[in-house]
Amino acid sequence: MDEYENAIAGWGVGQQAGTKPVAPKDSDNNDDDGFAFGTTQNIVKNPEHFEALERIREWTRERFSLTEDAGILVSEVECNLPGCPPLETVVAFWTNPEKRYHFKMFKNAMEVTTDDIPFAWLKETLYTPDGFGCECC
Repeated sequence: MDEYENAIAGWGVGQQAGTKPVAPKDSDNNDDDGFAFGTTQNIVKNPEHFEALERIREWTRERFSLTEDAGILVSEVECNLPGCPPLETVVAFWTNPEKRYHFKMFKNAMEVTTDDIPFAWLKETLYTPDGFGCECC
């Protein structure tokens, strides 16, 4: 399972928008034992970061006319692969349990603006069929 799939599994497929993820317990108070997508420090100690993730979630809901119960995952991903940006914001959303879409922005969540969200008419190009795997995206 790759990092993306691990994060999706950790968040739960179709997690309800607006719910805060539960970060793993930090048994030895190290800030570097983070989540699959970023660190617990961003979520627990930085409310502005969580607010940025929520803004992106709402912009995505508005842009693609998603219902209130549509699952939307917004997170930051750290990448150590050669040629990969060191940090990117990833958005995945579901229109039904079998149909997942995703896109990335090569910047941290705090820098994302509405102009970074793909146009609504591109929605079908963001569809990711089950079993599709790509190490680069």
